[in-house]
Amino acid sequence: MSNSRFTLGMEQLSKIDGEAGHNVIESLQDICPDLARFTIEYPFGDIYTRPGLDVKAREIATVAALTALGNCKPQLKVHLSAALNVGCSAEEVKEVLLQMSVYAGFPAALNAMFAFKEVLQERKPE
Repeated sequence: MSNSRFTLGMEQLSKIDGEAGHNVIESLQDICPDLARFTIEYPFGDIYTRPGLDVKAREIATVAALTALGNCKPQLKVHLSAALNVGCSAEEVKEVLLQMSVYAGFPAALNAMFAFKEVLQERKPE
C-alpha cells in the first residue's frame, strides 16, 4: 500500500466533499477504519485523480448513480453538496436529478430532489 494514495485521496476528499467527507471518514474510525482508508485511497486517490473526466463531470456521474440506486440518501447528500463545491450550479444538479426520472424512475428522482432541497437548506447562511 502506498501512502501517496492516501495523501492524494485526502487532498481530493477535502477539495470535493469538504467537511461532509471528513465527517463520513471520521464516523468510520471506531467501527471500521479500514473502510475509511479504502474510501480515501480508491475512489479519491485512484479514481477522482484519473485523466479523462474533470471533477465536475465525475460528481455529475456520481449524483446520477446514487440517485439511480435509490437507497443511498446519506451518500447522495454528500455528493449533491460536493457537486456544488466543484462548480455545478443548482440548476445543473436539478437537471441531472430530473434526467434520472427517465432512467431511474420518478420515486428515485423525487427522493433525490428532496435530498437536494435539504442540502440547499443546510448550505444557506444563517
